[in-house]
Amino acid sequence: MSFVRPEVLRVLRRWRGVLTGGAIATIGIWWIVTSIGLLGWIGWVVLAAGLALSFTGLQRLRFAVGQGGPGVVSITEGQVAYFGPLTGGVVALSELTRLDIDHSGTPAHWCLHQPGQPVLAIPVTAENADALFDSFAALPGLNTERLLAQMHATRPHIAVIWQRDLPAARLTLPR
Repeated sequence: MSFVRPEVLRVLRRWRGVLTGGAIATIGIWWIVTSIGLLGWIGWVVLAAGLALSFTGLQRLRFAVGQGGPGVVSITEGQVAYFGPLTGGVVALSELTRLDIDHSGTPAHWCLHQPGQPVLAIPVTAENADALFDSFAALPGLNTERLLAQMHATRPHIAVIWQRDLPAARLTLPR
C-alpha cells in the first residue's frame, strides 16, 4: 500500500535526476554559506557535483519522450536488443558503425547500423527506450546536445547522429 498517488510517483521518477542534483547542490550551498574552513571548500565540490547531476538529469528528461510505443528494448552487457511486434534484433555497441534517427515514420525511430546485420530500427517510444541514453552517451565522440536537438526535430528526415571513424586500412578497396 502506497501513500503517494501513482501519478505523483511517475512524475517524481521522471524528475529524480534533477531533484537529486538539486538536493546535493543545496547541501553544497549550505556548507559554503554556513561553514568556515575545510567544510566550506568541500561545499564547492559538492555544489559542482550537484549541478553536474542536475544537468545530466535534464538531458535524460529531454531524452525520454514517452512510453507505450511498440516493442521492448533490452540492454545487456553492451548489446542492445529490440523485441517488436513485427521486427527485432540485437546490435553490439562495440560493433556499431552508425546511429541515425528517422523522423519519416510515427513515432520516430533510432536506426542502429552494424556491419553484416540488417539495420535495427527502434521506436523512440518503445518500452525502456529511455535506457538507450546511457548506451548512446558511451559512444566515443557523440555530441549529446546534437542528439537531443535532432531527436526533437519536427520535419520528416533522417539525421546521422553518430558515425564511427573507421581506420584507413578498412576503407581500402579489395584488389
